[in-house]
Amino acid sequence: MEHRKLGATGPGVGAIGLGCMGMSGMYGPSERSESIATIHAALEAGITLLDTGDFYGMGHNELLLAEALRGVPRESYQLSVKFGALRDRGGGWGGFDGRPAAVRNFLAYSLERLGTDYIDVYRPARLDTQVPIEETIGAIKDCIDAGWVRHIGLSEVGTETIRRAAAVHPIADLQFEYALVTRDIEDRVLPVCRELGIAVTAYGVLARGLIGGHWQAPTGKGDSRAHSPRFTGDNVATNLALVERLRAIGTANGLTVAQLAVGWALAQGCDIVPLIGARRRDQLDEALGALAAPLDPAVVAELERAVPPGAIAGTRYPAMAMPKID
Repeated sequence: MEHRKLGATGPGVGAIGLGCMGMSGMYGPSERSESIATIHAALEAGITLLDTGDFYGMGHNELLLAEALRGVPRESYQLSVKFGALRDRGGGWGGFDGRPAAVRNFLAYSLERLGTDYIDVYRPARLDTQVPIEETIGAIKDCIDAGWVRHIGLSEVGTETIRRAAAVHPIADLQFEYALVTRDIEDRVLPVCRELGIAVTAYGVLARGLIGGHWQAPTGKGDSRAHSPRFTGDNVATNLALVERLRAIGTANGLTVAQLAVGWALAQGCDIVPLIGARRRDQLDEALGALAAPLDPAVVAELERAVPPGAIAGTRYPAMAMPKID
């Protein structure tokens, strides 16, 4: 497994990370034993960065990771944890809390659920507009001083917030949705990250499965994609037509659509670490195939001609959620 560094000050990690959210119900039911087997397979393949959030399944995801990692040497992997999202028992969302007291509270619970003494990269899931980012980052810095956190990350924030946060403490990475069909960060956010020595951990490289090449409409409860503009109405037909363009390119190059999507993300620079949201070992194996076949620049250019920026139909989140993006 190739390794990449999380920014100028962060740890070295496998070139691909494992995003664990889908193992805790966000995309419908998952199978516990298969989830654990997938985490083990990822570690065996050389993946070291495991990404979670304390609100994924209201703590379920952290408990799942703790079970899967029992007996695994702590120094052999890195835990990236998002915090701050408020949820209710019915799964509803209640905003974000970035107060210093909340940071310490969230962290204490995560450390307990994960069964670890420290978290490698700790990050607010979104910007709390009621709390200056300097206060939130300062509280995480205090947790670093206490030995409970190693590095600070950010998630889904804009250029002003990035600069203000980095002025308080070095930022290892920014987590943002970044894919062949989702290139919002390229104009402003990515240049600022590179200026400040901040890596990007790119989630959604398969656009939540939309460009994975195996899309089927949700059939069960609990799949958040059933409410996503990109997966509903006329938009989904438009977007699946883009997938067929990719499939033709993949066939010509001996690669699947998913491998093209992951390969494109890997080709964007050594400061980009794609997070693969695999819930099963077969999904993981397919994604890892992209490492064995790096994309030629000519293929990257062909992909970008086939699916230019703005080609995808529908916003990333429902209209009511979009204003919450910084």
